[in-house]
Amino acid sequence: MKRQIIISSTNELVRVLPQRIVYVSSDGNYSTMVLHDKTEHLFTFNLSHFQKIIETQLKEDACTFIRIGKSIIINKEYIYKINMGKQLLVLSDMALNEAFKLSASKEALKQLKLLLEKEISK
Repeated sequence: MKRQIIISSTNELVRVLPQRIVYVSSDGNYSTMVLHDKTEHLFTFNLSHFQKIIETQLKEDACTFIRIGKSIIINKEYIYKINMGKQLLVLSDMALNEAFKLSASKEALKQLKLLLEKEISK
C-alpha cells in the first residue's frame, strides 16, 4: 500500500497520495493544497504546520516536497520550468497538459535551481 498523507482539521479530513499534491500555498493562517487535477483544499493552519504534517507522515519521502520562500511548498516531481528573470515557476505533470504558474522571488528560484542541479550531478 502506498503511503498517504492524512490532513485533519476541525471540520474535515482529507486523505491524499503525496504524488497527487502539486503544491501548497499559504496566506497567513490559511493553507491551500492544490492537487494535480486542480482540486483545491483550504485548511485553517499555516504553512509551517503543513510542513510538519508532511515531514511527520512521509518521513524520508518528505524530501520530495521543498519549501520555497515563505508561502509555498512544492512537489519537486512537478517542476517543469524555472525562470528567474520573470520570477516564474511552472509546475506540470508533463502528461495531462496541466500547468501551474507560480510567482516566487529570484533568490528562492535561484536556490531551487541550484538544488536541482546538484541532484543531477550526483
